[in-house]
Amino acid sequence: MATFLYRLGRLAFRRRRLFLMFWIVVLAAVGIGATSVSGTTTDDFTLPGTQSQKAIDLLGKEFPQASADGATARVVFEAPGGQKLTSAADKAEIASLVADLKKAPQVASVSEPFSSGLLSKDDTIAYAQVTYKVPKADLTDAASEALNQVAEKGEKAGLTVSLGGNAVQEKAASKAAELIGLAVAAVALIITFGSLIAAGLPLLTALFGVGMAILCITISTHFFDMASASSTLALMLGLAVAIDYALFIVSRYRSEIRNGHEPEEAAGRALGTAGSAVVFAGLTVVIALAGLSVIGIKMLTTMGLAAAFAVAVAVVIALTLLPAVLGFAGMRIMKGKLTSRRHRAEERGEREAMGVRWGRFVTRNPVRMLVVSVVGLGVLAIPAMSLRLTLPDDSMASPGSTQRVAYDTLTKGFGPGFNGPLTVVVDARNSNGAGPEAAARDAYDTISKLPDVAATRPAVFNESGDVALIAVIPRSSPTSQATKDLVADIRDRSGVLRTDTGADLMVTGTTALNIDVSTKLAEAMVPYLAIVVGLALILLLLVFRSILVPLKAALGFLLSVAATLGVLVAVFQWGWLKDVFGIDQTQPIVSVLPILLIGVVFGLAMDYEVFLVTRMREEYVHGAEPTDAIVAGFKHGGRVVTAAAIIMISVFSGFLLDDTALVKSIGLGLASAVLFDAFVVRMTIVPAVMTLLGRRAWALPGWLDRIMPNVDVEGEQLRHALEAQQTPTPSADHQDAAGEYDSGVDDDGVDADGLMGEELDTTSARKH
Repeated sequence: MATFLYRLGRLAFRRRRLFLMFWIVVLAAVGIGATSVSGTTTDDFTLPGTQSQKAIDLLGKEFPQASADGATARVVFEAPGGQKLTSAADKAEIASLVADLKKAPQVASVSEPFSSGLLSKDDTIAYAQVTYKVPKADLTDAASEALNQVAEKGEKAGLTVSLGGNAVQEKAASKAAELIGLAVAAVALIITFGSLIAAGLPLLTALFGVGMAILCITISTHFFDMASASSTLALMLGLAVAIDYALFIVSRYRSEIRNGHEPEEAAGRALGTAGSAVVFAGLTVVIALAGLSVIGIKMLTTMGLAAAFAVAVAVVIALTLLPAVLGFAGMRIMKGKLTSRRHRAEERGEREAMGVRWGRFVTRNPVRMLVVSVVGLGVLAIPAMSLRLTLPDDSMASPGSTQRVAYDTLTKGFGPGFNGPLTVVVDARNSNGAGPEAAARDAYDTISKLPDVAATRPAVFNESGDVALIAVIPRSSPTSQATKDLVADIRDRSGVLRTDTGADLMVTGTTALNIDVSTKLAEAMVPYLAIVVGLALILLLLVFRSILVPLKAALGFLLSVAATLGVLVAVFQWGWLKDVFGIDQTQPIVSVLPILLIGVVFGLAMDYEVFLVTRMREEYVHGAEPTDAIVAGFKHGGRVVTAAAIIMISVFSGFLLDDTALVKSIGLGLASAVLFDAFVVRMTIVPAVMTLLGRRAWALPGWLDRIMPNVDVEGEQLRHALEAQQTPTPSADHQDAAGEYDSGVDDDGVDADGLMGEELDTTSARKH
């Protein structure tokens, strides 16, 4: 692979105009395609095999008028201060608004607030429940606009009108997070390289790649149902990894030039070494994200595949467009006037880099650093034992948004349970002599006596009279443990009801479906972790040709994930530092977050593992002692890994500025995980463990060494091939006073030294 990437790097460098034009044409074509098609995204969950989904499917056949899988909205009315909704004027206005709702596009049914008992005891709050004929993903703009017009009309009449439910369109997310992340990334790159040109190239190629990926995902929404968070996750990860991958290649390119190679040769060598690491690092991220599809939840599958595609695009851009852009930059990329005196002294070899000093400190005190790091992460992980999961609802909407106002108003007027009613289905098609009515009455009486039930409504039968619906209002909020226990209690009564009457009892509705999804995700966490880690371990085994290094990498990742989950529980569930992060109320962790965290962070963690440890292996393969190889790895990779981690943390931390609790939790989780994994695990635990292992860290059984392919990620075969070719070193004539250079390529595009036109002789390369 190193040889192929070396050739690709030199080709892209030499044919830079062709490569650049190719990517510009592709971007233009994708952009035209994205503007020519229209698609929608969705947050709807379908979970085949669960009781809630089975009940929804039954209702679709027996109660088509109920539109069980249709979108829903709650239009909440609150009287002005000192007034009541039962006044003649307010009552007439609400009746007019309900009539408008019934005439709105795609509406299946609307409940009357006054005749359906949807009026609070003090007559100040009422709501109308709107059910649509189609799922949320199929709602038209006209339907959404009609809903908003009803709210505006009610406001003009003096009522306070708010909208809740999944049919309400959320306000477009702010782009402040991305902009702040880019700004901090730019500063980190400038500090790392001390050059505006060198800092600008990773940003330029990252924006190009992310734009390409987002446009492709936009096109895909025309053909597939994509989760609404797919683009956000793809943007977040694509931007972060694209900058990181370009950062590593540019850093290696500058290092090769400082070693005396001319620019084209440096580009080839940079891709042959750092580019190989980028390929395998990208593969680990793609495996982790694409692995989300094994869970069996469509929303997670689309999110994972979209983000994996963005990462794959970032890798391809780094291997093709970046070396072409390096060809345009030439030697100017070395002209840094923004470096500090200390940095310049480090480059001249007059002063040790901070990474070297840190590497030596850890290797001198491996046991102490290992114990402190592991104990520290272990303490942070303690709150994770209290982890509770839920799906997002209107209680997690931004404070002041119409969804949040509707949720809080309903809670004030009726109690929190009215925000998450349960639908109990009594399937009496196979009932015994007791009959469907007796079965429904038995279920109604049993459920009404349960402790957390606030209200129940009498059974409503289908046309054939053998399937009944019972509406149940919990006392507790939809995301509470009490409501989860209530759903379990009702389902536990199913066996007794079947024995007594032959009827089946099922619980469904948005709240029950969310509970089932959360349970499914919790159960899938360990199998998913095993699959993803197992595949990645095989990949790392090929990269490092070692058994202990991949195992150490995976165990360190588990520590960082546990600590991150502990931080999330402490902040969002327990409320620690909630004012600092702008969290107005505590709540369980969103159920998709731990799975996403595992997938995303594992890929990123393996990125740092590959970039840092690959350089250590490269030095070890070239003859360095194990401890010296560790220090050398920090010398060449410590500064770059630090900058990459800071960029990642900055991009993710920007999402803490969002008003939505879900986005805040994703931002804090990813930022914390990168912080722990990069600086505690990779920069401290990894060198400490490798110091203690010594040469055993790189040990590989002979039989396994013989059957494994040699991917040569450290470029050892390439080095031998280049030595055999005796690649000429540059002369001073290659660079003029203006910073231009002779690339070694004739005007007709033929490689002057003939290296690119010949097959590299790798027969003399050592296999490691």
